[in-house]
This record gives sequence, C-alpha cells and structure tokens, in this order.
Amino acid sequence: MQRTPLHEAHVALGARMVPFAGFDMPVQYDSIKEEHAAVRQTAGLFDVSHMGQIHFTGPEAVATVERLVTCHVASLRVGRVRYGLLCNEEGGVVDDVTVYRTAEDSVFLCVNAANVEKDYRWCVRHASEAAGVRNRSTETALLALQGPASAAILSKLGAAPLDGMRRFRFVDAELAGGKVLLSRTGYTGSDGFEIYAPAAAALGLWQALTDAGARPCGLGARDTLRLEAALPLYGHELDDSTSPLEARLDRFVKLEAGGFIGAEAVRRCAEAGPKRLLTGFEMVGRGIARAGYPIAKQGETVGAVTSGGPSPTLGKSIGLGYVPPALAEPGQEFDIVVRDKPVAARVIETPFVS
Repeated sequence: MQRTPLHEAHVALGARMVPFAGFDMPVQYDSIKEEHAAVRQTAGLFDVSHMGQIHFTGPEAVATVERLVTCHVASLRVGRVRYGLLCNEEGGVVDDVTVYRTAEDSVFLCVNAANVEKDYRWCVRHASEAAGVRNRSTETALLALQGPASAAILSKLGAAPLDGMRRFRFVDAELAGGKVLLSRTGYTGSDGFEIYAPAAAALGLWQALTDAGARPCGLGARDTLRLEAALPLYGHELDDSTSPLEARLDRFVKLEAGGFIGAEAVRRCAEAGPKRLLTGFEMVGRGIARAGYPIAKQGETVGAVTSGGPSPTLGKSIGLGYVPPALAEPGQEFDIVVRDKPVAARVIETPFVS
C-alpha cells in the first residue's frame, strides 16, 4: 500500500485510514458531516497527493496533448487550466484530467490516482518524438484548500492577495516560506485552491495551513461534497466504456474541431444520440441510493446508480445514475431498488448544490 508524504500526519491526528486507489488514505478525522460543513462554511484541507501529474515538454508538447484530450489546448494561455478527457479509440473515457499550461512548450495533466500508470503508458504511447513525457507524481504533493475562507487563509501565509484571481487560473507563489503552484480549482463545488508543492515540503505546508484555520478533511467529506456538486468520479460515473456525451460532458469536447483520439467515435455517438444519460435524482420514498443499485421503471431495470447518499447540505438523499434519455428530464420518476425493494425517486436539476 502506497503512502502520501502526509501519512504520518494523518495517523497522528487520529484519522480513520482506508485503502483507496492503492494508497492508505484518511476517510475522516472526526465527523464527515462536520468536515463537509467546514468546506461549505469556512475552509477544509484535503491531502490529495495520491493524484498524479504527467508533464509534457518540448516543441511538440502542446500538439501532443491536443491529440490526447478532448478540450482545446493550443488556445490555452500560460497560467490557465482546462478540464478535459482522455478518450480511447472507441470514444470511452480513459480518464478525466485537468490541463495546466505552464509555458509555451510545457503542459501538465493532473490525473486520477487509480489511473496514473495507465494514463502515463497511454501518454507515452501516443506522444510525438519531439515531446518529452515524465511522470512526476511521486515527487509532487497536492493539497486542496476548499471553502469561502480559503483566500484569506492563504493571504495569512504570505500569498499575494487572491481575491481578483479567477477560477481556472494558476500562479507560482511563495507560501509559508516555500515555492508552490497555486491554482484556483477544486473538486467540491465550493470556492478554493489546489496547491502543488515538492513532496518534501508537504508536512510544513499542511501544518501551516491547519494552524491558520483550515480544518483537516478526509475522503468521506470529499465524496459528499463532489456528489452535491454532481462532479463525476472516475470508476463511478466514468470509465473506459462510457462516452463523454453520455456523462453530459459535451462542453468539454471539441466535437467540431476533432483531432483527438476517439473523436470519430464520439461524433458517431453525437449523431446517433446517446443511448443513456447521466441523471441526478432525489429520493422520494425512504431509502438511500448507493452505487450499483438498479434503477427500475414499472418493474423493469433501466439503469444503475453510480453514486448516491445523504446530502449534508440539503438534508435529503440524492444520487446520480445512467437512465434512457426519455427518463432523464427533471420531473421524471422511477424506482431505486434498495435491498430488493423499489423506492420512489424523482429526477431533479444538477448540480444539487451550487
């Protein structure tokens, strides 16, 4: 089992540790509900150093990533970030990534922890000879500071005033005496920042941020937060057989421009229309939807739940799942089969919390 540079800090804080994507990770320190509320109301701090970073350099770096991901890269200015997807030739999702343009000839992808090796092999396989590809995941720590008080906490530690920094921008910064890459991004549906730092600096940075008021949060709260924001999780909403269009990620696909691996397959999916759509729902009857539960209409299974659980903010049970397009519009009703019993659910708009 792998460990992040902050493993000893999590254990010292009494976190409940669980295996996740090959890492021993904190799921909660105390209460998932309280950690969730901290992010919505003040600021929570997550160790997400298990995620990976794949760097591209050289004269063909940008052109290589342009072929690899579904979003535009050549038009991405230095200092900006875009969300996109790596697709296979059949149009399925290899991974969902964020693309950072660090220089005219330098780009890196932040990738999911479980997919680091798979993504790296995929990138090397499809890279131009004039593009260097390097997996820098083990030498990089990544902390996510999320919540409305995040900018104020960073300012306490010496970061330049950040109020004017827009979403999906990043800067090189000095923070708590060390150099970091500070990105106004996150995966919780709240305002916040992600902080890339050398692995050796992780512990000091974690301590400084918690001393300045950030509450340590585990993967349990991260999952309830991203569910409220209806953000897809690889392995649940996305996988190698799922089209970005089925996941309603059309706006991150350069469908007209094409030129990325899988473009033709995704175009065929668009022309024929997706056979299923990712859909948000709330439970009407008493019951909690969990990943893998069948979705049924008039006794027939029509889909499956991909993620579900109680929403701490809304005080009701919500979920995501794939259903036929005819059942995907708000107001449609179907059943979630909870332990062999149908429980009524209703389609509602997402994100559940904005």
